[in-house]
Amino acid sequence: MAKLILNRLSKSFGDGKPAVDDVSVTIREGGFLALLGPSGCGKTTVLRMIAGFEQPTDGAILLGERVLADAGSMVPPERRNMAMVFQSYALWPHMTVAENAGYPLKVRGISGERYRRKVADALATVRLESYAERRPSELSGGQRQRVALARCLVTEPDVVLLDEPLANLDRHLRQEMEETFREFHAMSGATMVYVTHDQSEAMALATDVAVMSEGKLLQIAPPAELYARPEGKLVGGLVGQGAILSVSLPDNAPRSMEWSQLQQVFTETDSTSAIGDILVRPQDVIHDADGIPCRVATILYEGERYALRLTLPDGQVLRAYSREPAAIGSLFPVVIRSAWRL
Repeated sequence: MAKLILNRLSKSFGDGKPAVDDVSVTIREGGFLALLGPSGCGKTTVLRMIAGFEQPTDGAILLGERVLADAGSMVPPERRNMAMVFQSYALWPHMTVAENAGYPLKVRGISGERYRRKVADALATVRLESYAERRPSELSGGQRQRVALARCLVTEPDVVLLDEPLANLDRHLRQEMEETFREFHAMSGATMVYVTHDQSEAMALATDVAVMSEGKLLQIAPPAELYARPEGKLVGGLVGQGAILSVSLPDNAPRSMEWSQLQQVFTETDSTSAIGDILVRPQDVIHDADGIPCRVATILYEGERYALRLTLPDGQVLRAYSREPAAIGSLFPVVIRSAWRL
């Protein structure tokens, strides 16, 4: 296996604005990259170019030193040693679980004991060995997705591509399948590229997350770094819950700001200071009688806590969590434990 490299990758369908615009990413061998962004941001088009279903308009895709595609040439999908898991599972209804998992081997002419061993190992990896003789119609959505993973595993691919594979599952099954994907990644050692619009999936699964918007790559970083230190308002708004506030900032304001610095920002008015944006996460907004006087705009019970929308004195909105309910319109003073300057 080798690194998967997207070098200034672009794709245009001839309707004006490119679907993918100058995207460069290096995915290390055995890495797990999540492409995260809203519908229409270009993430699925990137995946289809990696798979070989679309040819780049510009740039190149390389696996190690091997050029898989550029504007002038393209290695066909079946010669890339990649496997793809679709949102719709794409299982043959007339085949058993074992036959579905082993289908790629039959296409490659593998049979006999080697075929049976590979299928058995793949089904054991996704904990479906006891379901080998069942049909897809007899399985739950999560089990069908596991069959699709087993089908990937039998071919020992260099790269596994996953196109929103959990979108059709309910919340409980999604959480269960996230654990299955983590196990699959650890056991297969394959490089994985995962397309999703769900930030919680991206954060839970990937070693690196690439955030896209309108065909462009905005930021790529490990999940914890992306959450704590987003670059720009778009990434800050897409990743995690929080409020982006426009405030007057001193020239020497650090990127990471604590209450001792933020207190001056919210209590002192300096017309000479530049306006800047800060990202405040709700877990960093703490109820404190000596804090900024806010009003409760809305309150939502989430089971283990209450989620509040607070109105600051200047009318901007802040998000906070509370263990106790608060009346809408009531005073709710807060301190902001920390914020990130965008």
